[in-house]
Amino acid sequence: MNIGIFTDSYFPQVSGVATSIKTLKDDLERKGHVVYIFTTTDPHVPESAVEPNIFRFTSVPFVSFTDRRIAVRGLFHAYQVAKELKLDLVHTQTEFSMGYIGKFVARELKIPVVHTYHTMYEDYLHYVMNGHLLRPYHVKQFMRAFLYHVSGVVTPSERAHDSLEAYGIKIPMAIIPTGVDLTQFRSAKDTGVRERLGLSQVPVLLSLSRVAYEKRIDKIVAAMPDILKQVPNAVLLVVGDGPAREDLAQQAESLGIADHVRFTGEVDHDAVPDYYRAGDVFVSASDSESQGLTYIEAMAAGRKVVAWAGEYTQTLLDDPAIGTTFSTTPEMVHQVCGYLTHPQAFSDPAPRAAKLQAISADLFGDRVLTFYDAAIARYQQTLSASDDKAAVESERPSLKG
Repeated sequence: MNIGIFTDSYFPQVSGVATSIKTLKDDLERKGHVVYIFTTTDPHVPESAVEPNIFRFTSVPFVSFTDRRIAVRGLFHAYQVAKELKLDLVHTQTEFSMGYIGKFVARELKIPVVHTYHTMYEDYLHYVMNGHLLRPYHVKQFMRAFLYHVSGVVTPSERAHDSLEAYGIKIPMAIIPTGVDLTQFRSAKDTGVRERLGLSQVPVLLSLSRVAYEKRIDKIVAAMPDILKQVPNAVLLVVGDGPAREDLAQQAESLGIADHVRFTGEVDHDAVPDYYRAGDVFVSASDSESQGLTYIEAMAAGRKVVAWAGEYTQTLLDDPAIGTTFSTTPEMVHQVCGYLTHPQAFSDPAPRAAKLQAISADLFGDRVLTFYDAAIARYQQTLSASDDKAAVESERPSLKG
């Protein structure tokens, strides 16, 4: 099968969406399919760069998310490329520029469109004029408009699925959690990250994500003084970069714990497994995750996860051998300190192994392919019915004259 994935976010941009797409692409290719990425230009990728099966379209930074890109041209060029590639299906992974380009391409080629709904936009309305311009109603109307004439929708979690149902979306949907390529974590070796950071002899709390305000890293920083009362030499390692970094550094300074909060900045994607292994416990206070890919990656790297309680995290972290959830700061402190002071507790490997098998990249790819096949069958049935109707209409005697 020839598959065209249309996305505004792809490597070298660092995001859960980019990682999810790369995981899917790699697994589908291992299974013998051909995957083409249609995405935006990136200032970190030279125009002369050779990227097999990746097509980039002129773009500009997206308002309010300046590290994300929006394509500003390429509609007909994308169609010509897709036509030459003989795509069988378009898979859109954004509701913005490349998503609409993908829908246009599919319509012109008469092939089905499958969409993945990654982002719970109601959690991000504050980015636009501090939440004074857009309301949840606008998100509902926006999603209903984008998903018109889409053959099926993949949601990575029940929360995302329920959100679309609440918007009145009636098209077929499937909950398919993003898988993790476990091979990169199994092959990850100790590369001396802790030693290079001067953390070889101290307990490390790890935060790894885009350093944005909605990730609520400030809640972890605020809890550090209480954690340090029980684990005096603990360090919070913040891996990643983003708009909240400076404010977090100032927060740590004002609390007098600057020596216990370290920032690495953005790290290379290939080094991510090593940074997961550099932590003793992975901590997240984010309440806006629709799929929590970092939680899964931390689990794959063998790290316990302490995360904000929500429908997704409570389902994922259902055994203390995997991780726990919290609803208050004292609960976070208690759970983090418990894992740090008793690292051998809850060491049964079976729950983690079973969970990782259920979210492996191989199973992820299989489930997406099954959804593709169903979408293609539905689309062809609809196309056939439309052709039959047109034939009947053409055979009717004219009433004119």
